[in-house]
This record gives sequence, C-alpha cells and structure tokens, in this order.
Amino acid sequence: MSPDKAEPKQVEFDLHTDELLINMGPQHPSTHGVLRLLLETDGEVVSNVTPHIGYLHRSAEKIGESLTPRQWIPYTDRLDYLAAVNMNLGWAMTVEKLLDMELPDKARHLRVIVAELGRIASHLVAAGTYGLDLGSFTPFVYTFRERERIVDLFEAVCGARLTYSYVTIGGATADLPPGWLKQCEAALAKLDPVIDELHTLLTSNEVFIRRTAGVGVLSAEMAIDYGCTGPVLRGSGVDWDLRRDGEPRYTQLYEGYKFEVIAQTGGQYPSDHDYPAVPGSATLGDNWHRFYVRMLEVVQSIDLIRQAMDRYGSAAGSHGEPIKLSTKLPKGEAYMETEAPKGQMGFMLVSDGTAVPWRVRARSSSFSNLSVVSELCRGCLLADVPSVLGSLDLVMGEIDR
Repeated sequence: MSPDKAEPKQVEFDLHTDELLINMGPQHPSTHGVLRLLLETDGEVVSNVTPHIGYLHRSAEKIGESLTPRQWIPYTDRLDYLAAVNMNLGWAMTVEKLLDMELPDKARHLRVIVAELGRIASHLVAAGTYGLDLGSFTPFVYTFRERERIVDLFEAVCGARLTYSYVTIGGATADLPPGWLKQCEAALAKLDPVIDELHTLLTSNEVFIRRTAGVGVLSAEMAIDYGCTGPVLRGSGVDWDLRRDGEPRYTQLYEGYKFEVIAQTGGQYPSDHDYPAVPGSATLGDNWHRFYVRMLEVVQSIDLIRQAMDRYGSAAGSHGEPIKLSTKLPKGEAYMETEAPKGQMGFMLVSDGTAVPWRVRARSSSFSNLSVVSELCRGCLLADVPSVLGSLDLVMGEIDR
C-alpha cells in the first residue's frame, strides 16, 4: 500500500466527566425567594437536588403561642404573602372550629369573594414569574397589570395592598364599601380577555411547550406519597379539592356554588371555554400540566366570584362580628385545612382554656410540594431546573415560617 493511501492512525481518548456541585440560590432569581438548591451534576445532567431552607425563618408559630388568636392574624399574612387573605381564612376558620362558631350567610359569601380573588392574584403571579423564568418577559407585565386591579380592590376594602388582615375570627374586619361590587365586576371583565392572551403567549407557545412539556413528570402515586396538594396534585390528574372534598365546616362555605375541580380525568380537562388543547408532547403530571391547571382555575375563580357577588347582595345577616382580643378559648384542640392557592394549608391550635393558645402549628403546602423537587429533577438537564421549580409555585414564607 502506498504511503498516500495509508489508513489514518486510530487515536484513543480516555474521556470522562467529574461530578460537580453547584449552588443555585439563595440569591438566584429563579428560586422564587431565599431558597438554596445544591445541584449535583454530571456534565449537563442533574443527578440530585438538595433544597436548603430556613433563610426566612421568623418563629411565627412560637409567636402565636404568646398572642391571642386575633392578634396572630397579621402573622398569617406573612406566610403566603402572595395570597395573604387565604392565610387569614385558614387560621380564622380553625379558631372558629374550636369556638364552635357559625357565621351569617353574608359573611360566608364575602369570604368566598375575597378568597377567590386571592387565588386569582396568586395564580397570576405564578404564571407571570414562570414565563419570566423561561425567558418570556411580556406575560409578566400582563399578569402584574391584572393583579394590580385585584390589589386595588383589597385596598378599597381594608386599606392594605399585600398583607391584609381582613378575614378575621368571627367574619371580616369591615363590610364591602359602596360601589365595590361594581368595581370588582369591572376588574373581572377586563381580566377575561387577558386569559386568552396569556394562553397565546405561554400555553400554546412553541418555545414554552418545549421547555415544559414532558419535563418534571410527577406521577399521581408519587404526588400522593409526598403529600403534594393543590395544582401540583391536580396537575398529575388527581381529582381532589378541599372546597369540594374537605371537612363540612369548610365545604359549606361553597355550598350551593357551581364549580368544577380542575384535573384531567378521562383524558380531558373540565372547561366550558375554548382553550388550547393539551399538546401531544405533554405528559400528565409534567410542568406544562401544572401551569395549565392554574390557568383554568383562574377562570373557575372568576365564575365563583360572580356567583358570590349575586348571593352577597341578598344574603341575610352582616359581614360578621370579630371576637374580642380578651376572648378565652375553650380547652381543647382544633385542626383544619383549607384549599389555599398553592395547596392545602393547615393550622392546628391547642388551648389550655386561656385567651392565649398553648400550641400553634401550621402545615405548609409549599413545604410538601418542595419535597418532591429532587425526584423531578433527577436525570433532567441543568437548564430544566428553573422550569421544574417554577412549575411548583413555591413561596418561602410558609415553608420557613
């Protein structure tokens, strides 16, 4: 064989990668608060994720053991500060359970209005920041513009724009001001078309689908095993919502209301609206489904608010009478969970018969939802970690407490 036709020399390379530890947070913008994730990576592939929490710990539960239940209401605002009124509601209903207190119909419908407004505001933040995590800025502007209208409604009711302390033990701190219902309907009317725009910008956007569909798949069995609740659980196809399936004291809040639990059963979602179909690349329980559940829940909440406003005008009774600060609690204990925007939020109260609780504890929905992040990220690419984390819609205030 002539030299110019000689076979090329075979060169062997001994290539290998080393495991690398990467700190994501607590200052990273996509961690949604002061959360630190310790990522173990092999090249671009994530082998393990270890969450480190506690950066926002404020001893809220211990403080609750040195204050009366009504004085502790402002501390519940700081748990899920993006849905403060829903935190107020959970604690108020727990104390009312211990006191065996019943509320007038008007106060019941009032609570449905503000609780569902809080749910919409929370889901709008979740959708906007999720788009921001994945490189889309426009949805963030849209969602915060609509949330601002809801915040204006809360400001008109109680004077606050973030931490409301509005729903309290015995009802609410004040009745709705004159003209408020018309202002609320106007805000909802402006929100309706924005939902369609968000579906165009995110839900059916090809880039968004590629970043979320088939990523972070959480099976129904795993979601139940880890105690996941809320949209994270329903995004895996589990048809469970405390507004319908909770204990009677809570479900009677929504008694007579027509609404559907947003979960894919029988291969489809319950919706009377013509919204984007599930993309073929999506898998039940993935990031896309968790986002989609929240978008459809916003529509359900709008409908619930309109039903509540119709009932509120003709309801008997008042907005409720808040209990006195010196009210003594009966000896015993009470535990209650409500369907907060991010999942089931539970409060436990133990009383020794004085006006100040002996024990106060909170069950955080975000804590359980965070616990599954390691399973969801194992084997995914490094760039998919913010996508998985954002789909869980975590808030550190209720995790650290």
